[in-house]
Amino acid sequence: MISKRNIAKSLGMVCLILVVSSCGSLEKVTKEANRTVPENYDSSSATIDSTNTAEVHWQDYFTDPYLNALIDTALSNNQELNITMQEIEIARNEARARKGEYMPYVNFGAGAGIDKPGRYTSKGANDATTDIKPGMEMPDPLPDYMFGLNATWEVDIWHKLRNARQSALRRYAASVEGKNFMVTNLIAEISRSYYELLALDNQLAIVNRNIDIQSNALEIVKMQKQAARVTELAVRKFEAEVFHTKSLQYDVQQKIVETENRINFLVGRFPQKVERSSDAFANLIPDTIHSGVPSQLLENRPDVRQAELELAAAKLDVKVAKAKFYPSVGISAGVGFQAFNPQYLIKTPQSLLFSLAGDIAAPLINRAAIKATYNNANAKQLQAIYNYEQTLLNAYIEVANQMAKISNMEKSYELKSKEVDALTESIKISNGLFRSARADYMEVLLTQRDALESKFELIETKQQQMNAFVNMYKALGGGWK
Repeated sequence: MISKRNIAKSLGMVCLILVVSSCGSLEKVTKEANRTVPENYDSSSATIDSTNTAEVHWQDYFTDPYLNALIDTALSNNQELNITMQEIEIARNEARARKGEYMPYVNFGAGAGIDKPGRYTSKGANDATTDIKPGMEMPDPLPDYMFGLNATWEVDIWHKLRNARQSALRRYAASVEGKNFMVTNLIAEISRSYYELLALDNQLAIVNRNIDIQSNALEIVKMQKQAARVTELAVRKFEAEVFHTKSLQYDVQQKIVETENRINFLVGRFPQKVERSSDAFANLIPDTIHSGVPSQLLENRPDVRQAELELAAAKLDVKVAKAKFYPSVGISAGVGFQAFNPQYLIKTPQSLLFSLAGDIAAPLINRAAIKATYNNANAKQLQAIYNYEQTLLNAYIEVANQMAKISNMEKSYELKSKEVDALTESIKISNGLFRSARADYMEVLLTQRDALESKFELIETKQQQMNAFVNMYKALGGGWK
């Protein structure tokens, strides 16, 4: 006759064969992330300089004390950054929870009850005819008191729990890198907005100076009309130009208000005046930036580091999903005291009880669901690979773009400065010719308008130059250390 032990062994072997056969048919991800980058940002240059501006602290990179004060306040008060800090706390707690699953579960329990079985039942009949000890009958009804410890532990043979814990730790580290990337973006956004505010201040000053120049020209035209040297048409044309320039004044003022409030939002405060020094904006010269070598992006860019950690977590998730196909081994144990009378509760060994058991279980019916989970983990791993490669490529292109922009904006600013000088001089020339009747009023108006536009473009070019200075620092991965 077949024994129960042999049946259990046979069933165990069947489970193991089914599990191994099902794992053998699983599809595996064979793609590996491409971590290679070019040796240099400029293919035409053979020299490699590893000096990297990303290593410079933001307080040393930005020398404007007003800007530094705004950044320092934002790093404490920015709501989005504070939300991210709570996400980091959530990821940390998730890692702690995974660690708890890896360790044995130990519970303490205590209880009390009373039992009155029927006299004409097996248990009732036994109790009625059983003495606890000579001369002491079994109490009826029977009280029951107990307390003790229970422990359960899943033996992590296939490293399922360990890999789940390591995956949670990787995601926690990735959330920290996400916060670092947000710090970099926050510093860059505040800096760009601050330089935009300085540019608007300078544009407003240019508009005000042009209003004075055009108002003086209008008075000259009025006097020349009285002297019958020009017609009423010239007067109206000059008046219209003054009104147009004054309308620009309010447009710029509105932009100043909006830019100030954008900075206030980033800093985490209600609208107020942003302290700044705008006088030296036109003379700002960005420091020399050292781009280093592209491979340094792997260490300096928080978004690249975050993508790499997410990829490592995804790989561990695949191992966790695969381990669910294998049998799980559990151990349970308990120790405590139990008696019908509290005075006997801690009397040993009579009241002592303990248990120890082991079990093994393998999935049979729900293997399709586990396989779907495994395939999803594989797909997410592929996503993480592509996301890492895309993030690294984007980081490289951002640096290359900003390097070109810094160079081009420097040359553009130099040429636009010469354009402004030429048009400023042409205003004096056209006014002199107009007074001597050697130029008509339209030449004066067009010259003034061209000069105003060129000054605006010069300020905008300076702003783009400073933005490239900021964006290059962000692209290299600076600001979060």
